[in-house]
Amino acid sequence: MDQLILLFHLLLVDPMTNVLVALARLFGGNFGLAIILFTFCVKLLFFPLANKSYNAMSKMKLLQPEIQKLRERFPDDKARQQQEMMALYKRVGANPLAGCLPIVIQIPVFFSLYKVLFVTIEMRHAPFYGWIHDLSAPDPTSFANLFGLLPAWHLVIPIFGFDLANVLAIGIWPLIMGGTMFLQQKLNPQPVDPVQARMFMLLPIVFTYMLAAFPAGLVIYWAWNNLLSIAQQWTIMHRQGAA
Repeated sequence: MDQLILLFHLLLVDPMTNVLVALARLFGGNFGLAIILFTFCVKLLFFPLANKSYNAMSKMKLLQPEIQKLRERFPDDKARQQQEMMALYKRVGANPLAGCLPIVIQIPVFFSLYKVLFVTIEMRHAPFYGWIHDLSAPDPTSFANLFGLLPAWHLVIPIFGFDLANVLAIGIWPLIMGGTMFLQQKLNPQPVDPVQARMFMLLPIVFTYMLAAFPAGLVIYWAWNNLLSIAQQWTIMHRQGAA
């Protein structure tokens, strides 16, 4: 396990640290701008893979009416539905798992940046713009007090013993990230199963709440990555008539 951690640092964390420090020098030490430029470079690096994935997703979205017809044709035969859908996917060359590829390829980058924000001395107390004074700390704004418009308040629930104000401590950048994730989800083909569709609709809310406690630099990376993905995905779908 120690060797795997060491290899992870040598292959991803250390090179990423060096790149971010070098990029920050270009912007006068602003690591926030360095993260944004780094995200753009990562998108360029994985552009061919993402393009292939979004092309497949465009085909899936164009197939939505056909899939709906299959569900209406075999309403009580789930096995036959799956069989006919697999045949349809094979006929047009669509891959229902293609939408997972953009998320999978950015997971190592995400965890590497997470380590960089915690380990690298230069990133400690590194400011961005506005209210972000430390990229290695969570967004300091809070939905609980309408981002400073209301006075700070606390409500401890005796049964569970937690502070409700802390539970609702979701900053502006996590909300931006959640909004971009919701927009990206609307571009994706909807799951055939209604239960799965409802679960996917909850994902932006879950991720917004989870990432609220993560370093602001990581949330900025995720939000900017989503915006770039939306632009790329919309362009491909518009070109193929699936927008």
